[in-house]
Amino acid sequence: MNGADTAFVMVCAALVLLMTPGLAIFYGGLARSKNVLSTMMHSFFLMGLASVIWLVYGYSLSFGPDLGGVIGGLSHFMGRGVGAEVPKGLTIPGSVFMAFQGMFFIITPALISGAFAERMKFSAFVVFMVLWATLVYAPICHWVWGGGWLQKLGCLDFAGGLVVHLNCGVAALVAAMIVGKRVGYGQRAFIPHNLTLTLLGVGLLWFGWFGFNAGSRLAADGIAGNAFIVTHMAASMGALTWVFAEWIHREKPTTLGLASGAIAGLGSITPACGFVGLPAALIIGGVAGVICYGAVLAKDRLGYDDSLDVVGIHGVGGIWGTLATGLFASKLINPDGGDGLFFGNAAQLGIQAVGVLAVIIFCGVMTAIILAVVKAVMGLRVSHEQEEAGVDTSAHGEVGYSL
Repeated sequence: MNGADTAFVMVCAALVLLMTPGLAIFYGGLARSKNVLSTMMHSFFLMGLASVIWLVYGYSLSFGPDLGGVIGGLSHFMGRGVGAEVPKGLTIPGSVFMAFQGMFFIITPALISGAFAERMKFSAFVVFMVLWATLVYAPICHWVWGGGWLQKLGCLDFAGGLVVHLNCGVAALVAAMIVGKRVGYGQRAFIPHNLTLTLLGVGLLWFGWFGFNAGSRLAADGIAGNAFIVTHMAASMGALTWVFAEWIHREKPTTLGLASGAIAGLGSITPACGFVGLPAALIIGGVAGVICYGAVLAKDRLGYDDSLDVVGIHGVGGIWGTLATGLFASKLINPDGGDGLFFGNAAQLGIQAVGVLAVIIFCGVMTAIILAVVKAVMGLRVSHEQEEAGVDTSAHGEVGYSL
């Protein structure tokens, strides 16, 4: 065990946990005032629900002994065998590794909730999240990080481009389509009620993302330092290119565009941050700001109501970042990684594409099945009257503001 590495990863785990309240604030500001509490409730509730699932069996399914490259065994059920001992290949206790990875298990389903905000029944939300975390997140996490088939294939995902961002983006698209559009969508304006709150949220997310990405090295070393700085530069470039794109397109630079561009840059650099250098980070973040802006604009033409733009930012950003890893990765940055297309290894780009397709297909199909079952058993949406009144009052008996 290395004391410095252990302290570093514990701090990073706390930073990643902070991202979920940050997400709640970010999403809450984007919702209408009558739904601010219900929107924030999704993220905060998962801090409890996902944590318990992670301890009981989620960690074991994700990082337990490999079963055919598909899923982990139940040898760590209820945290069994997870303590002060140092897992093979690491320099931190198993308990610290479990805690760090558990924070990813919390925020990934919380990200999905932005797609169906303002209209899903809370009971349906709870059941859906239990099933999705178990049947979708855990297998994909095992494939990529837990010794599964994508890891054996050589697919590179340093901090969650596939496991977190593409995974939640695909689930968000399926959920938005199956749950359906909000009442009045397309006929009246749906305006964020508090962009000041949203900017506070994106500040917390940006801050926490340093733990998200640098901490994924699981050691306090030069590769973690590289992940730290490229994360910041990609976020900065993403914020700039999104703002300039909408300034040209709509003739006004907006604070919402600044916030969205920063998140697009952060999500896109996530899979690549431990494998690419600073020039690549600027390119990845810059391209992300433009293509994610275009993806958000396209949702109206494609006819789905992704309330808080999870698909356009996290889904598209996850695809771009994962493929960009196959372009810009270099063993000069991380000898444990691989070289990408621009460093003489075209095969890496193909492997990254396989990872993208695998996550899209598996997550898409499984999410559709889970939602179909939940819909048949208990229904997915609040009633028309409840939606018009606001989910805060109808589902929780509370209001966000009493003025």
